[in-house]
Amino acid sequence: MLKTFQYQAPFITEGGDTLEGLTVAYRTYGQLNASADNVVWVCHALTGSADVDRWWAGLFGKGRLLDPERQFIVCANMLGSCYGSTNPLSPNPSTGIPYYYDFPVLTNRDIMRGFELLRRHLGIRRIRCLIGGSMGGQQALEWLIEVPHLFDSAYLIACNARHSAWGIAFNEAQRMAIESDSSWGQRTPDAGLKGMEAARACAMLSYRHYQTYALTQSEAEEYSPTGNFRAASYQRHQGKKLRERFHAFSYWWLSKAMDSHDVGRGRGGVEAALERIRAQVLVLGISTDILFPLAEQQLLAKYIPHAHLRILHSVYGHDAFLIETDAVERFYFDCFAQTESCLFPVS
Repeated sequence: MLKTFQYQAPFITEGGDTLEGLTVAYRTYGQLNASADNVVWVCHALTGSADVDRWWAGLFGKGRLLDPERQFIVCANMLGSCYGSTNPLSPNPSTGIPYYYDFPVLTNRDIMRGFELLRRHLGIRRIRCLIGGSMGGQQALEWLIEVPHLFDSAYLIACNARHSAWGIAFNEAQRMAIESDSSWGQRTPDAGLKGMEAARACAMLSYRHYQTYALTQSEAEEYSPTGNFRAASYQRHQGKKLRERFHAFSYWWLSKAMDSHDVGRGRGGVEAALERIRAQVLVLGISTDILFPLAEQQLLAKYIPHAHLRILHSVYGHDAFLIETDAVERFYFDCFAQTESCLFPVS
């Protein structure tokens, strides 16, 4: 069941704006044990939610990496997202109507601070493992740096220390698609939805890979002269599928938060920031990831003091961490099985 935490005090964003209180939606699975040392916290990706048992079902269940019979699992919906936490369609306490375009631009550091407020509210003093992929991995990094002694271990998947010019360009192209929708600018919940469909189609090209489309979307026979291609239908399908569950406001604002990602900001640079991390960290890169290429995970492993780098060879590009869950799990246990920080320590 989705729960909510209400933070009643003013929340000052990194950019200097003020939100008059916050709502953080979250889910928990399993029970905190007597020694309070079985907490696993999962940070979801851009359009994910607190329902980690649904979007990462391949890792969830008895004997799996995420096992509610042995762990106390927490997954919170990031600020700005549309699945229960404060976002652009939330009522502005000053007016009683949604923020819409008046919502402040948040950063990953702001989102991490929302998680930290929830963590304190829940009375969690130790996190055995912090797991995050993509944008969730960016937020996990911020947290590992900001509160280094809170975490025993972390699993950082397909993420980076600083969002690249390449990644920002992809996000800007998607925002341009939203802004080209004639309804964008209207103060209605469905503003920009057609534009978001196009934005999602653009994003899929960065989430997957040439090999992915060749394997799954190629024509079975000769090309039809009508141009009714599988790959074209797939792009439209992905856009419509997101439209059914998301809104353009969260998509636009969260892409801005991703662009802001730079763990070195105000901390003496990326290298100095990463050197603050005290947890045992497994960094997983994906060989065909064009959005977060391997060089970015290699940099993390180079400067995080207790880091291990593994590479997942896959045809699925960036999204492989959501698809090839058996491999994602195997890398974790191969790395940590004999250590005290393992989720299933040898006893």
